[in-house]
Amino acid sequence: MPLPLRTLAFMRLEQMLGRPIEDVQDFPARREGRLRLQRSAVGRAIFGTPDPGVETFERTVRIGGRPRRLLVHRPHAGTGLPAVLNLHGGGWVQGNPEQSAWFASRVAARTGVVVVSPEYRLAPEEPFPAAVEDAWAALSWLADEGDCLDVDPGRIAVMGDSAGGGLAATVVLLARDAGAPRLAAQVLLYPGVEAYDRWPSEDEHANAPVLTSRNMRTFVRLYLGEQHGTLDWRASPIRHEDHSGLPPTLVVVAGVDPLADNGRRYAERLGAAGVQVRLEEFHDAIHGFVSLPGVQPQAAGAVRSVSEFLDDRF
Repeated sequence: MPLPLRTLAFMRLEQMLGRPIEDVQDFPARREGRLRLQRSAVGRAIFGTPDPGVETFERTVRIGGRPRRLLVHRPHAGTGLPAVLNLHGGGWVQGNPEQSAWFASRVAARTGVVVVSPEYRLAPEEPFPAAVEDAWAALSWLADEGDCLDVDPGRIAVMGDSAGGGLAATVVLLARDAGAPRLAAQVLLYPGVEAYDRWPSEDEHANAPVLTSRNMRTFVRLYLGEQHGTLDWRASPIRHEDHSGLPPTLVVVAGVDPLADNGRRYAERLGAAGVQVRLEEFHDAIHGFVSLPGVQPQAAGAVRSVSEFLDDRF
């Protein structure tokens, strides 16, 4: 199926203006530039804005001994609501909670849950396992102290996209292994769950928009730093020896994405372990599509799918 015209136009703009991650030297400047773009008129047209049907606000809390900024999307009505910890993408190197605000806020509006999107430390300044530690600390904080947001600590799910999807899969495994918190569900959007193996979708879509094969390999090297080559499963959650006992899972895959087989194979692994898992593919979608509602109409379909899945779990 051909890509929509607005997606093709975005691809052309990206080729003209974008600078691949492998050519970046100043990572803080890169992040600041991306945030400025998100806040510009053009950026708002591409990335969207939070749903007016929810309250979106920032909160800084102490997590894991460090101050951490949260972007919270809360329905206007209700107390003791379920909560979803949402981990943003960006190759563990860039990205911010704002880039998924359009998607996260709409999930909050449709389901009546509070979606909490935390910052976490980014590579290469803070390499693996810093992001894992921060994601786990954020989940533990939400379960133990989330009452300050008036959420129900007994009804928590974890969601993440791309690198954030890999972090989400990791902290769900950590929670299972620790015996707490008990999670209602996990939602993994085109997750990165394998650091090294090269699967067919990476070759098929090696030069896809937003994320190329070369980008993928660069992000992993930057993320792992001196630990590149580690077999620690937290860097590749698909390598955990046991995937049984995990909560019901929705895996969303973009069809035009070198990471597509990461999601497909993780869903297979979970299913083989007896986990209730649903795989949904958006065949003409590109990597990152839930954060690109202005150029990827499939983003609205993903909101519906994720919201229906979470409604069933809560």
